[in-house]
Amino acid sequence: MMRNRRRVNLTVGRNGDGSMTISLSNRQRWQWAVGVASLACIYILLIGKEFAASVLAARPELPKLQLAVRLAPGNADYRHRLGRYFTFVASDPQSAIESFRAATALDPHNARYWFDLAAAYQVTGDTAGQRTALDRALQAEPTAPDVAWEAANFFLINGDKSDTDHALREFHVVIENDPTLVYPALRASLRVRPDTDALLRDVVPAHPDSLLAFLDLLTSKQETEGAIKTWDRLAQLHQKFPNRYLYDFVHYLIGVNRPDAAMSAWQQTADVLGLSAYQPTEDNLVVNGDFSLDVLNGGFDWIYVNRIGVKPLLDPSDFHQGQRSLSLTFEGPGIEDAGISQLIPVRGATTYDFSAYYKSADFEGAGGPQIVLRDAYTRAPLFVSESLNDADFWKEVHSKVTTPNSTTLLLLAIERFPAGSPIRGKLWLDDFELSPEGSVDESSPNPSDGSKDKP
Repeated sequence: MMRNRRRVNLTVGRNGDGSMTISLSNRQRWQWAVGVASLACIYILLIGKEFAASVLAARPELPKLQLAVRLAPGNADYRHRLGRYFTFVASDPQSAIESFRAATALDPHNARYWFDLAAAYQVTGDTAGQRTALDRALQAEPTAPDVAWEAANFFLINGDKSDTDHALREFHVVIENDPTLVYPALRASLRVRPDTDALLRDVVPAHPDSLLAFLDLLTSKQETEGAIKTWDRLAQLHQKFPNRYLYDFVHYLIGVNRPDAAMSAWQQTADVLGLSAYQPTEDNLVVNGDFSLDVLNGGFDWIYVNRIGVKPLLDPSDFHQGQRSLSLTFEGPGIEDAGISQLIPVRGATTYDFSAYYKSADFEGAGGPQIVLRDAYTRAPLFVSESLNDADFWKEVHSKVTTPNSTTLLLLAIERFPAGSPIRGKLWLDDFELSPEGSVDESSPNPSDGSKDKP
């Protein structure tokens, strides 16, 4: 008995270019079309389920979130959303833990899932589970600053030493990667470990921005020794940063009676900040005494404060030596000083040679401007020149100045005597010099040779 066999008709032909063409029968074409349509239906069904699940998951309602999870059981995000619903709406931490664990199983590389799981464990008092979840979060995204920030705060809650160390390591990540969280991370670090050396070693990155932020925090808290150590670390980097930070730090150190540290900071960063020419020398402690350089208005260069009735100018048309002088035009009442001054670190019980040159014209009014050297802290005058309003040629002011034993910083200024009375005229100043002559006995008198007018 012969079995019926279906015959498949294939027509094989050869094209003109030598290639072969296989023609299918109508039945085969139909079967092919049905297969393609079936695949298309399956694809549309799957896409439809995903779309429906996404719509449902967008609604923060328990039945819709649960249905979204059933429609797309492999979607970690929907599991996570369901866990957050149990956490924040239903206040059901156990159900939240189940959902978060399912989310982390589906996507173990998402730190947010692990953090929320850690938070749920914390609510239930499962410290071991919380720590494990936190460790997994940090493994998932070890350099993400938001992850590190949350982890550090989690660890600080426990408060034991190991957790504090862990928190500080995460604050290091925060400071290194997120400028917006630098100050909060530094404040938190300093609060839990008020040890500048340890923080500079383990927490504050060796980068100018981070160190300058730490310096600002320390100076705001009057932590002077820590601030000096931070500046030393900054200087060791030999990296440029805005000069204003140096000016502010020098101003701070002078304010806390540390002119020695201020001058050290000024010298440490001179090369990096382009201030090598603004350094005192053994022969002259006055910086930029001939006004050949631009006035920095900060640090140990000349500092200028606007005074009504006084107009300063670097004058290249008239000078004693070099290329220009400082001219001051006085034209008004109520003048107490010219607004120009310089701070000069000195040694106590030491005699210095001081000199300067001046020229004046068209002065009217009683008295006149005078060059004054004062103890910057006590304001006691150590030298006051004669009035500088009677010289139509360059004239020298010269004196030996002996500092008291307690004097560490001088203020060089141009003051008006008698203060406050009207005055008009023009003054040129040039070639300020202050050089040490030698040490003297503490009990020796304090000469002020060349002083004619006293305040």
